[in-house]
Amino acid sequence: MIRILYFASLREAIGQSAEQLVLPPGVSSVGALYAHLAGRGGAWEALARFKNLRVAVNQKMADMDAAVRDGDEVAFFPPVTGG
Repeated sequence: MIRILYFASLREAIGQSAEQLVLPPGVSSVGALYAHLAGRGGAWEALARFKNLRVAVNQKMADMDAAVRDGDEVAFFPPVTGG
């Protein structure tokens, strides 16, 4: 099982800040997890609308090729602008 965190406007679009998920068969990278989550449809399609989505695995910045294993924490957050 992994813990997934959603931040900022992504959290608002999905309607929750975190969830626990049993890794589905074949999901072993951030990119595969991203595709699985976006493929849920409904509010989860919000993932696909965010360009330049940032990801951290176990509190370290990662790219879509990074491995995801049972027990990991994966955080998704959109780019943030401010002034």
